[in-house]
Amino acid sequence: MNVYSFTGRLARDCEQRFTQSGMAICSFSVAVDYGFGDNKGTNWIRASLFGKRAEGGLPQYLKKGTQVAISGELRIREYDDKEGVKRTSVEVSVDKLDLIGGRDGGGQSGGGYQGGGQQQAQPAKQNDPFADQPDFNSAPVDDDIPF
Repeated sequence: MNVYSFTGRLARDCEQRFTQSGMAICSFSVAVDYGFGDNKGTNWIRASLFGKRAEGGLPQYLKKGTQVAISGELRIREYDDKEGVKRTSVEVSVDKLDLIGGRDGGGQSGGGYQGGGQQQAQPAKQNDPFADQPDFNSAPVDDDIPF
């Protein structure tokens, strides 16, 4: 099975286009950081959504700097650039995409988008990603618990 999962930030706004047959393609690049300190670096991953996954309102959320979590099929492509130098490109055909943060990283949480279904990505109503979770600190304490 060839599944690659990663998180990163969009390097630029997504580009939505259509083939001659009318199939939608949404492509974008994701900057994925690795390491720390002096060993810190960035991998640039090209990602694409095809067909129904690339249609609808999803592209309006895929803006430069938006943090995303992606899972999909990994492809390594080798090609010669204009000067004849052999280059390698890492590409992912996206199966699942989650919006996990806004452009400023301020905790703007979105839902997920998984192939074939309706788009679920919606911006959070508040900046607190745990706003819908119960508050366990306000629950009554039962001192008779034997552990």
